[in-house]
Amino acid sequence: MSDYAVEVGTWDEFADAATAVRTAVFVEEQGVSEDEELDGKDPDAVQFLARDGEYPVGTARLRFPESAVGKVERVAVREPYRGTGVGSALMRAVEAAAREDGATELTLHAQTQVEAFYRHLGYETVSDEFEEAGIPHVEMRKRLDG
Repeated sequence: MSDYAVEVGTWDEFADAATAVRTAVFVEEQGVSEDEELDGKDPDAVQFLARDGEYPVGTARLRFPESAVGKVERVAVREPYRGTGVGSALMRAVEAAAREDGATELTLHAQTQVEAFYRHLGYETVSDEFEEAGIPHVEMRKRLDG
């Protein structure tokens, strides 16, 4: 397992790299429409980017629809990098940033195929299965310690 450095920044800084990763994973691999994937909420989100050298391999974003509850969205890791620690590194960075911004809890909509990954990181499933972008999801939550 490699230790990937995760950069934290804005949509202006990461738009090209994050869009490349998300397009590869969500649009090309999973068949999500580009319009649905690029939903216009990115400029309001904290952006996270993992790279292998200069090559962008993973991304995530964090929004705050409620002041103390962060919403983790658009977590994507390129297929060859899954299982190498990229996703865990992204989530550690997201959780650290959320704590710094005063969040006491994180919520996310996990594709059911990666529910176990989030459970391993301390997230609990708090909903029945539902569909988003034609893919089965569950809502998950995690309390953050100060």
